[in-house]
Amino acid sequence: MIKLESMVHPLQAKMAQKTKQLADAGRLRQRRVVGAGLIDFSHNDYLGLASCEPMKAAATEGAERYGVGAKASPLVSGYSQAHQALEQALCQATGHQACLLFCSGFSANSALIETLFDSDNTVVADKLIHASVIDGIKHSGAKLKRFLHNDIESAQRILTKLEPTVVLTESTFSMDGDKAPLNELSALCKQHGSWLIVDDAHGFGITGIGEQVNSNGLSAVTADIADIQVVTFGKALGCQGAAVLGSQQVIDYLVANARHYIYSTALSPANAHVALAAINYIQATPTLIDKLNNNIALFRSLYQQSDVSSQYLLADSATPIQPIIIGADSEVVALANKLSKLGFVVGAIRSPTVPKGAARLRITLSATHTSEQITNLVDALSLSLS
Repeated sequence: MIKLESMVHPLQAKMAQKTKQLADAGRLRQRRVVGAGLIDFSHNDYLGLASCEPMKAAATEGAERYGVGAKASPLVSGYSQAHQALEQALCQATGHQACLLFCSGFSANSALIETLFDSDNTVVADKLIHASVIDGIKHSGAKLKRFLHNDIESAQRILTKLEPTVVLTESTFSMDGDKAPLNELSALCKQHGSWLIVDDAHGFGITGIGEQVNSNGLSAVTADIADIQVVTFGKALGCQGAAVLGSQQVIDYLVANARHYIYSTALSPANAHVALAAINYIQATPTLIDKLNNNIALFRSLYQQSDVSSQYLLADSATPIQPIIIGADSEVVALANKLSKLGFVVGAIRSPTVPKGAARLRITLSATHTSEQITNLVDALSLSLS
């Protein structure tokens, strides 16, 4: 008789097999605690707000005024003045009629797509759209058509074969650092009677249309470009959460039908207060953007002058996301480990996040990085990559 305690559960066997496959392929993801003293060039805190004194003060003020937790879903009693004030500020910054807050960008994208679409719909998306969008489309049952990355002609070929539909793209692509041709995509959508949905996660607050800062002093996609817009607070705003912006009809529909919104505890009101403070701070401190742009230019200049620039391609990016294309998954992990030993944290991005054979060091720059830190990083890259 087999003792039950000696049996291997089928789920254990599946997990062990999958873990070994990932480890053998150099794709096993594991958490790590970033050690003290390391200089971080991997995060998305592009303006350095996550740890600046004004945002720390706003967090304290928000907690004292509203408490640290929402305590209930937004449709019960979790929707407060803190949430409403943030929604109004986001509408003012982008020109959209209405706004809905979520606890993360993944949740916002999932809720929007799963609620809005069903098997009767076809969604047209950029080839490099975020995983949360792909998952949302799968769960909705909608059909997915993908156009070549940032290729207007490819998108047009698809739209001419469809009834009015929806086009999905990002403003700034998180793994390549390039920006979508939003003006051209918007015009194309209007021509075909389609909606344009823009995931503005990595652009909101730092890179606007044609590098223009809108009339409210905030760099962001606006309602005249995007019919629906998703923004997140964990990048340029330095805190947590996300929002969907659109017409009053769209937002009312999500409030009544989005299961992510109806059945989740609302975003912390203290965090909503911090996000509002971050928007106000960015609008009042334009030098942050200047410093970030200077750091981007400095890094690119130093890398292109380095002895490894001809060996490893630095992607053509004018944003804080500066990918260095390495190739093999195992090689990029080894290089990131070398850089860690030299005192720098960088992202080692592998498949399936990026295409197989296109693994990269994802360098991200912040307004708070110093010229000395950037110079030392390039020196460390030359030492590690040579």
